[in-house]
Amino acid sequence: MSICTQKLKNIASKLDSASAVYDAGAAVALLIRPSNDDIEILIVQRTENILDPWSGQMAFPGGRRNLKDQNLKQTIIRETFEETNIDLAQGCRFLGVLEKTRSTVQPKLHVAPFVILLEQEPIIKLNEELEGFLWVRMKKLHESKGVAEMPFGEVPAYIIEGYVIWGLTYRILKKFSKILASCR
Repeated sequence: MSICTQKLKNIASKLDSASAVYDAGAAVALLIRPSNDDIEILIVQRTENILDPWSGQMAFPGGRRNLKDQNLKQTIIRETFEETNIDLAQGCRFLGVLEKTRSTVQPKLHVAPFVILLEQEPIIKLNEELEGFLWVRMKKLHESKGVAEMPFGEVPAYIIEGYVIWGLTYRILKKFSKILASCR
């Protein structure tokens, strides 16, 4: 069994079930895939839009729960398909959910980060909400930790290939990194 395969098994044992975050108002997908002895994670870039509080930022696929969604798992399946054309109902395995995270932009909004293993290579087709994506190896993510200068001051961030990952996405990645580090 490869180191990566063993880590994936251990990750699932350290995550919550979806019922632990039932009251979150939104969900995001940490889409992961094995890459040699590492794990890659999909990061998307949001399109510039004055109506979007996360305009232009690096993020995970996902969004708000709507009234038609029976639960947050349905939310993340719907949102991921709408934004990336990745069908989470097939070719993947839901490993669990990280502790919900509060948005600082909209403090009443709690976001449930679902960790999902892609078991086949997805064909990604972005909708108008997204303008780009990249796969990031966790090792590279750790090496890129730094500080970014924002109009309101310095913030902790991952800086990869000219992209700045900060805020909510940074905090979720930090939580995921801690779980991954504990799975050695």
